[in-house]
Amino acid sequence: MKLVIVRHGETESNVQHKVMGQLDSPLTFKGIQQAKAIADRLRRLKFTSIYSSDLGRAVQTANIIAETCGKQIIFDAELREWNMGIFEGLTVSEMHEKFPQERQDYEQIGDEYIIPKGESLTQCRARGFRILNAIAERHSDENVVVVTHGCVLMGFFEMVLDLRSGNTWRFKLDNANFCTFEYVKERWSLVVWNDVSHLEMIEPCIV
Repeated sequence: MKLVIVRHGETESNVQHKVMGQLDSPLTFKGIQQAKAIADRLRRLKFTSIYSSDLGRAVQTANIIAETCGKQIIFDAELREWNMGIFEGLTVSEMHEKFPQERQDYEQIGDEYIIPKGESLTQCRARGFRILNAIAERHSDENVVVVTHGCVLMGFFEMVLDLRSGNTWRFKLDNANFCTFEYVKERWSLVVWNDVSHLEMIEPCIV
């Protein structure tokens, strides 16, 4: 099967460089235009199902895709963004100011650090990999679209390519991108990463 994974369109918090986690932020006007552009691209692709995170920014993006492509959406909370607990809604500098010890602990411990009232990046990666595998098993020999979030998508990318976490700054991850993975005999391979050619008429995305 082939899995097309789309990151939601640009949000107000993306522009403000705030960490959303499992809080929410509406799409900007540009984000809505991005969602319409990826929807138009997907309209020309044969696929059977759309899955989406149930967080508002993903729902907004998925609704535009579903309306354009004439599909129903299956919402799944397992596709939510990394739960960053006490850090949510803050910029990095605000995290240092409000939670200096916790931010220092996170920077020293890294992926295994469980953020108070949240989860570790390792837990987020495992959750994303688990649900995307489950979707693949459920839809063998089909093409499926998934609308999700940056950390879920990047974590999946790392696990598919067996990359050591922390090196993905080398790979761009734009809003409303087009990524494709193929699942054959219980093994994943990357087909397309971060294709944003459908956004050429829109200003460059804010990551």
